[in-house]
Amino acid sequence: MRRWSLLACRSRGVTLVELMVAMVIGLLVAAGIISVFLSTSHSNRVQNQLALLQEEGRYAIGRLSHDLRMANSQYCTNTGGNAVKATNGILLDGLRAPTVYANDLMSALSDVGTPWGSSLYPAQPNSPYSLPSGLWMRGYACDANACSPAAPASIPAAGKTAGKRVVGTSILTVRYLDPSRGWALDGAGTLTTTANGTVAAIHVVPTSGEPPLSDFKAGHLALLADCAASAVFAVAGTPSSGQFSPAAVESGAAGNNAMPVVQPLPSAPRLYDFNTDFLTVTYYAKVVDIGEGKTTGALVRRVNGEDQELVRGIERLDFLYGVELDGGTLLAPPSLLDDGIRYSRLNTQCLSVPLPVSAGGEPGCAWRAIKSVEVRLLMSGQQPLPSLTVSETAYGYLPDGDGAVLPPGQHAITPGQQGFDEKLLRRQFNALVALRNFNP
Repeated sequence: MRRWSLLACRSRGVTLVELMVAMVIGLLVAAGIISVFLSTSHSNRVQNQLALLQEEGRYAIGRLSHDLRMANSQYCTNTGGNAVKATNGILLDGLRAPTVYANDLMSALSDVGTPWGSSLYPAQPNSPYSLPSGLWMRGYACDANACSPAAPASIPAAGKTAGKRVVGTSILTVRYLDPSRGWALDGAGTLTTTANGTVAAIHVVPTSGEPPLSDFKAGHLALLADCAASAVFAVAGTPSSGQFSPAAVESGAAGNNAMPVVQPLPSAPRLYDFNTDFLTVTYYAKVVDIGEGKTTGALVRRVNGEDQELVRGIERLDFLYGVELDGGTLLAPPSLLDDGIRYSRLNTQCLSVPLPVSAGGEPGCAWRAIKSVEVRLLMSGQQPLPSLTVSETAYGYLPDGDGAVLPPGQHAITPGQQGFDEKLLRRQFNALVALRNFNP
């Protein structure tokens, strides 16, 4: 009996040493599990951010590229007609820019950076003129301090707080005619001209697929186009009734500086509301609040003054321009069109337009000689990852040290200057877009 009791006592538990060994082994196993979990979690968050970066980067580049390919587009008068001989003997077709008859063109456009009478532009013409080339496309190169030339007043100033433009991001404005809009005037709608070819009256009858007449607002300018030419002019009457005519030749915002003239036997004439159908598309990056006291940059597509946020995570935005001037000279240094004074001095190298805005040439004419645009975007994952190593936060961006991979604080524009966290994944996206409506 006593022997059984002794055996029972000896089998009741473990010694302190055994317990301590078991605890150490358990801690080692738990530490291994936690280490694997943290490593897997970090890897998963990195992969998710990279996947999101790739998806949104491709989308942003795609939207930008689409608008760039549409730049300078008109109805059916983009290029053609009488060719002009360049200095090297090559015959070139230039863009057939609309003839402007309206006294007040600028108020019909959004995001105009160079108004009449500025240091870079002449006084407002008082006779018909070709739509200035600087209004088809205009870029603004911006560093940490300012933009050159000065950005349009409609674009927010640079800063770190929500609603400001992201510090160090450039701006680009392009314009083109919306191909889905307008009313045909070779069917139920009619165009009446006088004996000398000036427009007398316009009768619009919307057909299937065309906008309602109520879209043509009172006070808006008309753009009348066919496959030979186009004209922009102020109208009198009530466009929403479908019956109206050109406004009188008189000074003031509501008048014209001459009566609009159309080509004889116009081919497929079409009427547009110039204020809404001639699109002004501006791209810039805006600071947005993402909560918890943090901000990021958003790519904004601004159409006729209305902002549309496309993607977030934009920290840098730059444009480079390939320019072909008279004689086939290809000029593509990064700053060729970044400085307003420099591009205004290129008048002698540009082919002439039918009706220049002034006798001294066409300021900003190189903007219509853009043959290609290279877009550069730097995007971040938006959500900080504190576990990122120094090598993981380093990134390359072509304008900084020829794309060398550098820590965030060593770039020309640092995240700290922009108000963004450094512990983010960042990737660059590029696209080289050839302009289909290139007009030398």
